[in-house]
Formats: sequence, C-alpha cells, structure tokens
Amino acid sequence: MNMLTKVVYFVTRSLPWLAVRGMSSKIPKEPTWDEIDPDKLPDERKIDSETVRKLERLALVKFSDEAGIERLSRAVRFADQLLLVDTEGVEPMDTVLEDRALYLREDIANEGFCMEEVMKNAEKTFEEYFVAPPGK
Repeated sequence: MNMLTKVVYFVTRSLPWLAVRGMSSKIPKEPTWDEIDPDKLPDERKIDSETVRKLERLALVKFSDEAGIERLSRAVRFADQLLLVDTEGVEPMDTVLEDRALYLREDIANEGFCMEEVMKNAEKTFEEYFVAPPGK
C-alpha cells in the first residue's frame, strides 16, 4: 500500500467517526481524482551533480548514490503533476480548518533595527546570516 492509499484509507475510515459526533466533513467518501496522462507532464529533468551537491548540503541527506538520485528523480516527477492542476478561479485558502475562520491582521512591524540583538542568539553566523543547522 503506497502512502497516498494509506492516507485515503485513513480518511475514509474516519468519516463515520465524524458523523457519529455530529460533525460534517468536506472530504469525499471515495477518491475523486482522475489518472494523470503522463504525456501532459513536462519532460523528465536530468538532475546534474551540482544540484545533487547543493541538495545534500541543504537537506543533510545523501543523494549521490544511484538509488538516491533515482528516488530524487521520482519525487520531482511526482511533484510535476502539480503543474497540471487547474487552479483558475480558486481562491487561496486562509486555513485548512473546516470549522473555523482564520482572522488575519495587518502585517505591521512593531519594532525593528535590532539585527545585532537578534544575531546574538545565533550559535554561528556567516555574513550577517544564521548558519542552520550550526554544523561544522
């Protein structure tokens, strides 16, 4: 059972539990997606060694062996399916919570010009940036 199948199974098994408690859900009881036509996906990307090195440094995960590069290629190919999703006329979500509204406030800076004070919290810095994770 792949991960998507497990998630769909868990969610569909949870729907009766919600109904018993008087809650409703916008989650359909059955999967509603259509199969993706592989011909509509962009051409598979070749992942070069420079990209692999950058990803390894940023993610702290080793991709440089054959299996790692194959896994990375499959993940990128899977994500390419998002390019086919028609979002025309779909408003961005403020929250994923179905039963609550998320109230947004104005983004107003209450204080500022405190870079030196903030940078004192960093274990390691480089060119006025935090180094994360603070490795060697």
